[in-house]
Amino acid sequence: MQDHTDIALGGWTARLPTRWKTYFLLARLDRPIGAWLLFLPGLWSILLARAPVGETARLTVLFGVGAVLMRAAGCVVNDFWDRNLDRLVTRTAGRPLASGTVGLRAAGLFLVMLMLAALAVLLQLNRLAQLLGWVSLPLVALYPLAKRITWWPQIVLGFTFGWGVPMGYAATAARLDGAAGMLYLASIFWILGYDTIYAHQDREDDALIGIKSTARLFGDESVPFIAGCYLLMLVSLGTAAWLAGLSRWFFAGLLAPAVLLGSQVARLNIHDPRCCLQLFKANRDVGLAVALAILLGRL
Repeated sequence: MQDHTDIALGGWTARLPTRWKTYFLLARLDRPIGAWLLFLPGLWSILLARAPVGETARLTVLFGVGAVLMRAAGCVVNDFWDRNLDRLVTRTAGRPLASGTVGLRAAGLFLVMLMLAALAVLLQLNRLAQLLGWVSLPLVALYPLAKRITWWPQIVLGFTFGWGVPMGYAATAARLDGAAGMLYLASIFWILGYDTIYAHQDREDDALIGIKSTARLFGDESVPFIAGCYLLMLVSLGTAAWLAGLSRWFFAGLLAPAVLLGSQVARLNIHDPRCCLQLFKANRDVGLAVALAILLGRL
């Protein structure tokens, strides 16, 4: 097994009271990258739909809070499903439910609190966005099962984590159209690529316990697969921008995320878990660069 974990026990997390720390770890608040990656596709769609500045700011704040809450809720659901498997994987053995530092009942109550808070955020959106929010719940609940039944759980995560695109676009424009569809497709390709990198951290442990992933499916051929995902992401982004009528400045701005994605492919060592985690986290900057390109395209 690999001597590797992504649980962050140092820094400000170490200064929390023990009881608080348990729930912060359960919600992955020690690792905000997941909330960033859930939030960013929604931000892209809010910016692409071109609401007035005040409404854009309001929706950005709501989607930021909602991303933190729903990512936390999704982590609790995931850990409910996976607590027995997590004990067998080096990276996840220290998770609160797997290690027994929090019980099922306490985790369930925490999940209810998170979902109620997320509902309060959802009710601030228009009817179409609210409907899409309810539609997302089966994806959140069932995603953890995907790795048990398909070699493509990363694409299921893409549909789930990318759901902020139709929600954000609907909340901003009160409709869905071809631009929103292509932006959603771009987010799916992006997530498929970066989560394949992430899955390489657990490839050896997953093989031992029978968990499927695109990392195991493609193995040593993962680098060209990830490069292809990122290329399709960029093509889909360009198509979404064209359909939305963005200016040529978007395509100039798209060079920055393209370079960042190319750097990931060039630097990737699938046999180094720490390298995989570092490159996975680098996708926050990719997502922010895409958001900046969309802003430039609005000029």
